[in-house]
Amino acid sequence: MDIRTRLLETAEQLFERHGFAATGMDRLTSAAGISSRTLYKHVGNKNGLIAAVLNERDRRFHRLVEANSIDALFAALETWFGQAGARGCLFLRAWGETGGGVPEIVEAMERHKQRLRERIDAIVLAEIGRHDDDLVEAIQLLFEGATHAATYRGEAAADAARRAAHRLAGLARIA
Repeated sequence: MDIRTRLLETAEQLFERHGFAATGMDRLTSAAGISSRTLYKHVGNKNGLIAAVLNERDRRFHRLVEANSIDALFAALETWFGQAGARGCLFLRAWGETGGGVPEIVEAMERHKQRLRERIDAIVLAEIGRHDDDLVEAIQLLFEGATHAATYRGEAAADAARRAAHRLAGLARIA
């Protein structure tokens, strides 16, 4: 494994467990087995590291969520919970902990959420035969709500969100 990959994997694990603010650069370098000079060479600064972690997570997440139906979308979310854990959305946690004012973090979060919205739009088109921005918005909110509710409800949150999304899609078909 190359240094950058090891750094990003280590940082993601520490950020997940301890949060962004509580994870200092000394802890990161020690856990990754690299010097602070190497860390800064690969990511520039802590905000750059957070953005790099988020961008890598986005890549992995969207590879998993290449779904073409409501069932497949929420099944992918359940799989994600099994792989990454159910601690809420790391993107929103990063945004919240940094106050929403760090451009590279805001950009990573917005790109991630937009990609999810585009995936859901394609699913809505396949499910009801037309674009429906309100339904896309509702399903995205159900998806994100399930992501957060899974922290205390487990995979049952994804199943409840899936059922609600099906009901909304059914209503949209007859509207």
